Amino acid sequence: MTSLPQQAIAQIEKLPAADQDAVAARILADLEDEKAWAASFQATSADQWERLAAMARREIEAGDTVPLEDVFPVKATGE
Repeated sequence: MTSLPQQAIAQIEKLPAADQDAVAARILADLEDEKAWAASFQATSADQWERLAAMARREIEAGDTVPLEDVFPVKATGE
């Protein structure tokens, strides 16, 4: 184990038992979610990726999208 997870565990161990369980449950759920996403991506064929890309291009050309900056505004540094 690297030092960062060890540091996180050391901090978690300082929490009350209920909070430790809540953090652990969240981590386990996140790991399961990542595993499911990885399996889904791995199971996606090149043809499926091409169809998805074509759909995205059509939506962009039709003006059915918004700039990413409108959804997630960039904050000025120093804020």
